[in-house]
Amino acid sequence: MISPSGNFRLYLASKPVDFRKGMDGLAAIVMNEFDLDPFSGAIFIFRAKRADRMKIIVWDGTGLVMTYKRIEGAGFVWPRMTDGVITINRSQFEALFEGLDWQRVVPRHVRKPVAV
Repeated sequence: MISPSGNFRLYLASKPVDFRKGMDGLAAIVMNEFDLDPFSGAIFIFRAKRADRMKIIVWDGTGLVMTYKRIEGAGFVWPRMTDGVITINRSQFEALFEGLDWQRVVPRHVRKPVAV
């Protein structure tokens, strides 16, 4: 399991990309189609046409890192195919990476202590 530590922004591309692209091609998509900086330290998640594949790129401060995952079974749960990119939180990413329905993950509201 890859679990981002720290305060990363996580962006999920909603439309499939050409999975022949490497990290430079995916970084170009981030810059040209999403108008975001692939060297910002944010994590960018891409899907293939087949639901069982994902690629992730992130700038670690010294270079681009690309991770590729193919999941067994039914595949990943992806958002509807629309143009653009979706921001997700860490818990949603962890669910997505494990093949769970990340859209069901909602932030837990922390109750404020009651003064007595």
